[in-house]
Amino acid sequence: MPSTGATVSVSADLLHLDFKLRRPGFKLEVDETLPLDGVTAVFGPSGSGKTTLLRAIAGLELPDEGCIRFGDAVWFDSEAGNVLATHRRNVAYVFQDVRLFSHLDVRGNLDFAARRAARAGRSPDFETAVEASGIGSLLERPAASLSGGESRRVALTRAILSCPDLLLLDEPLTGLDRAARRAILPYLRELPERSRCPVLYVSHDLEEVAALASQIVVIDSGQVAASGPVADVSRTLDLGPLSDAAGPASLVEARIQSVEEGGGLMRLTIGDVPVYLPAARDARSGETVRLFIDARDVAIALRPPGPVSIRNVLPAHVHRIVSKDISAEVLIDLEIGGAIIRAQITRAALEDLSLETGQAVHALMKSMRLAGDFR
Repeated sequence: MPSTGATVSVSADLLHLDFKLRRPGFKLEVDETLPLDGVTAVFGPSGSGKTTLLRAIAGLELPDEGCIRFGDAVWFDSEAGNVLATHRRNVAYVFQDVRLFSHLDVRGNLDFAARRAARAGRSPDFETAVEASGIGSLLERPAASLSGGESRRVALTRAILSCPDLLLLDEPLTGLDRAARRAILPYLRELPERSRCPVLYVSHDLEEVAALASQIVVIDSGQVAASGPVADVSRTLDLGPLSDAAGPASLVEARIQSVEEGGGLMRLTIGDVPVYLPAARDARSGETVRLFIDARDVAIALRPPGPVSIRNVLPAHVHRIVSKDISAEVLIDLEIGGAIIRAQITRAALEDLSLETGQAVHALMKSMRLAGDFR
């Protein structure tokens, strides 16, 4: 296929993907039109085709047939025989394994991207990008001396300084500990606004998705299982089994109703059901947030317990019993305030409580947190 010669740099509202890409033992088939606004998560288990999708968008792998359009710009069209070369798509790609120039210091890595953008007629703002990412103290450090978290911040800043039309992030938090992930998530969440370009964010971690994304594309075995706003998809599709995280969990949207002064509790509602959490530093009344709830932290009682240290004892109904005959543990979906929250209990507990679909119970939430807190 011929490669077009002009660099394409456009403002696009939509990314149209309609292609098939075959490899030995694997086929990726996509037919989606994605709104490009903020962070769009590409989510699914390892080996499902997430990275292959990003590589096809970037032009690093060519589909066997179909088309890829960014706004009005055609990046790939097998029928017309058009392929826009990778370096003409004005896409920035941050790989899982951070690829800094090890022979340069941090400033040298950033200058490389800024100079290339300037030669292409774009206007990188070096000082603003460095200040926003908090890497000013690292500029004279050799790239090889950086920690994992520092390397990722530098790689992200370098990508921003290239002034891309689309930023592709392939599991940028892989290998970071909880503290490093917690520190970098706010920066990632604000990247689209700071860099003035949309982000496609590959992850197999459900909590990362909940903390960052407004839209989600769920991929399983090379097929798109669902796409749309994260809140809508999480209500209609059980995302837990598609996550490579430690265990089953739930994502729930809640609204902050009030925040105690002095760092006490904040009162939220799931539907019309009140819940209480330690007040987050930047929490604001009226704000909608996402809660991450580990299924192992949800207990079930037939009636409200007596005095107990657990603050959140919520009225619920058994929505569904997910049972495996050979498993010692059972997953129970509970309906609470219109949301579905998953509990993991032992088979013995299921039998002792004689739980049935539709039964009124109480959920004891031993722990829940704002998505991305990673505590």
